[in-house]
Amino acid sequence: MQRELPKVYDPKAVESRIYEMWEKGGYFHAEREDGKKPFTIVMPPPNVTGQLHMGHAMDATLQDTLIRFKRMQGYNALWIPGVDHAGIATQIKVEEELRKEGKTRYDLGREKFLEKVWDWKHRYGNRIVEQQKKLGASCDWDRARFTMDEGCSKAVREVFVSLYEKGLIYKGNRIINWCPHCVTALSDAEVEYVDKPGHLWHIRYPLTDGSGEVVVATTRPETMLGDSGVCVNPADERYKNIVGKTVTLPLVNKQIPIVADDYAEMEFGTGCVKMTPAHDPNDFEVGMRHNLEVIRVLDDNGRVNAMGGKYQGLDRYEARKQIVADLEAGGYLVKVEDYSHSVGTCYRCHNDVEPIISDQWFVKMKPLAEEAIRVVKDGQTKFVPERFSKTYLNWMENVRDWCISRQLWWGHQIPAWTCADCGHITVSREDACKCEKCGSTHIQRDPDVLDTWFSSALWPFEVLGWPEKTADLDYFYPTDVLVTGYDIIFFWVARMIFSGCEHTGKTPFHTVLIHGLVRDDKGRKMSKSLGNGIDPLDMIDRYGCDALRMNMITGNSPGNDMRFYVERCEAMRNFANKLWNASRYVMMNLPEDGENRLPDLDKLEIADKWVLSKLNTLIAEATENLEKYELGIAVQKIYDFVWDTYCDWYIELTKARLYSEDPERKKTALQVLVYVLDQLLRLLHPFMPFITEEIWQSLPHDGPALIRASWPAFRQELAFREEEDHMESVMNAIRAIRNRRAEMNVPPSKKASLYVLTAKPAVFREGADFVERLAYADSVTVLENAPENLDGMLSCATSDAKLYIPMGQLVDAAKELERIDKELEKARKNLASLEGKLSNEKFVSRAPEAVVNAEREKARKARDLIAGLEQSRAEFEKLL
Repeated sequence: MQRELPKVYDPKAVESRIYEMWEKGGYFHAEREDGKKPFTIVMPPPNVTGQLHMGHAMDATLQDTLIRFKRMQGYNALWIPGVDHAGIATQIKVEEELRKEGKTRYDLGREKFLEKVWDWKHRYGNRIVEQQKKLGASCDWDRARFTMDEGCSKAVREVFVSLYEKGLIYKGNRIINWCPHCVTALSDAEVEYVDKPGHLWHIRYPLTDGSGEVVVATTRPETMLGDSGVCVNPADERYKNIVGKTVTLPLVNKQIPIVADDYAEMEFGTGCVKMTPAHDPNDFEVGMRHNLEVIRVLDDNGRVNAMGGKYQGLDRYEARKQIVADLEAGGYLVKVEDYSHSVGTCYRCHNDVEPIISDQWFVKMKPLAEEAIRVVKDGQTKFVPERFSKTYLNWMENVRDWCISRQLWWGHQIPAWTCADCGHITVSREDACKCEKCGSTHIQRDPDVLDTWFSSALWPFEVLGWPEKTADLDYFYPTDVLVTGYDIIFFWVARMIFSGCEHTGKTPFHTVLIHGLVRDDKGRKMSKSLGNGIDPLDMIDRYGCDALRMNMITGNSPGNDMRFYVERCEAMRNFANKLWNASRYVMMNLPEDGENRLPDLDKLEIADKWVLSKLNTLIAEATENLEKYELGIAVQKIYDFVWDTYCDWYIELTKARLYSEDPERKKTALQVLVYVLDQLLRLLHPFMPFITEEIWQSLPHDGPALIRASWPAFRQELAFREEEDHMESVMNAIRAIRNRRAEMNVPPSKKASLYVLTAKPAVFREGADFVERLAYADSVTVLENAPENLDGMLSCATSDAKLYIPMGQLVDAAKELERIDKELEKARKNLASLEGKLSNEKFVSRAPEAVVNAEREKARKARDLIAGLEQSRAEFEKLL
């Protein structure tokens, strides 16, 4: 039973009601179904701390578009949602709350603090889920997961123990990235490098035997407190005689050796390099080769520790100032240079990262990388665009061991227990009660937790029940496509691929669809500091969800950043209104017993065949574009068809039949109008789910909801190429005449005779009614020979016809000449002024080049205008 659509589309009134209908109908849910091919997407889990931002909106819109498309194609489409526990981010949030009460986590202790975090998660963790629903996300919410739920925790422990048993996880003292602000280790992928202005301090280290000195340079003079050697290149003739000697470390007054190693570059600086094995990864490697002492001089908070003597307790930057001052006072500072260099910063808090020697847990990456490299090289996993596979492979081929321990309390606590009696570490799938080696019960669990990305790396298979061999895992895994931004290829995509290969024997997805960042309208990254962030929920509130989604997808191409223009949301709301008004018009003409089926093909007229043939092409092309993940191209084609082909042309072409006395012709026109509208709603649904569902529910239809309707298919019997070409010839003529009349400011009410000279007379005779009505002609005469007398005829041409209109029927020639003369006088004065300015040598030589060029461009346009007016004047003079 059809129902009338309200006069105005109100997204606020529609969206929540439609979404509730989808949820109640269970239309998002997927269960295993024999004989039905699955299509699976796992949502990149947003942080539990998250508020919906434009990146989420982009991510969710792309995934929802794909899942709705595949669902309509008949796949058993499953989109699994979830939320990430976000170790550092969440702990910081809760610690901020505690600080307001004047407390720290240590005041509460680990157990009570974790209770606070869980409480925070229960209070705020669902916020982003509700926000995703506002975007129209058709996830299977019955399957929603959390990276610290029971199933995920079991998977994480299984992976840790399994890798440990294979010798692929180890604990050791290594140089790691340390954030003194977040007070935790970071993996290489969590360090963002930023070019910063700094200084290069050149420091004199005297030889202990008094025979001379060496000069070293550093950007971090505070680390010299931990120097344990100076390195020179063994081939460097300047220093051959001092290798094996010692220098006296300034300020510390300690003797340290000079060693020869290829690491030192002879051409760089003086060729002498200070060695601080505890605070630089390269120095650490050199120190290992030469048995140099490893002296850590900074604590976890970035302050100088007890090894720093009188500088103990100073922040690293305060210590730097004091040390430089003392070096200068002691005559050790040779010179200071300005020096811009790349500095590692924490991806979370953006403070400078400190390379520090620390006892941490690591994953051996080389063995795991091999298979992860092969599956991408062999095409088992493809990147879209393909260029990102090179980014991935370059990182994987040069990957270093992954530091996975974090000095936090919130997260998956490492399942390792150290024995106080024998020092053995017990790693276990179950909580250990005693040492597996000596049987002692004096064991203590490692306090650290695992990197958040460790659990996220298992996401595609843990959400389907792994490590159990579940029926869901067998049916829905590997998943089909992962949609994500290029900024987390290293953080997440690479780790999921090697984890899937290692633990399931299969790559976790066939395709990785990469999208870019959403930037502001000036191309800048959205950030709090710039204050240029745009709230997607605000856009939904103002323009509706469908308008926001269309803004995100139109003009968007995989892998490329997009600029967000609020004005485009407004334009897309206008498009929604255009679709709504066209649908209302069709339904107002539809009788109560109106049907949604095509009439017999022999009843179709040329305009019907034209629109059906064009629709057929659209269906084939849009489907192909979507299959290739060219979502922006697909939706632009659908948009153009709705606006131009259907609304601006076909509806106009059928009006005469809708108001005619012939019931059969009227019925045929209505049937085609409804059929095409139905097909367009299906094509648009993945992009604009709310308005399309609302309109479709009001049309005659089969099935409960558009979300579960079938995707349109190309139909060979509706490919009317000849009729389509004929109709295009007629329409081109109508366009040409309309344009010519518009140039002359002739109102539609002013009718005139039209003569059509063409080699396709039958085509134009069949389309004469359309031309007469839509080109504002009072009669149409089709000619096979040109008129003998062309005086006073206005003409225009298309590729198929030459069109003539008696000028006197359109305009008053005397009045037009009067108008043209006034415009000519104004245009000539303007040109004279511009030419005067451009002939002034002072102006041309002193004004900025851009200003001069702009004036020249104005002069060119003025000349073109004058030429056009003079041509028009000549034509009108012929009429007098």
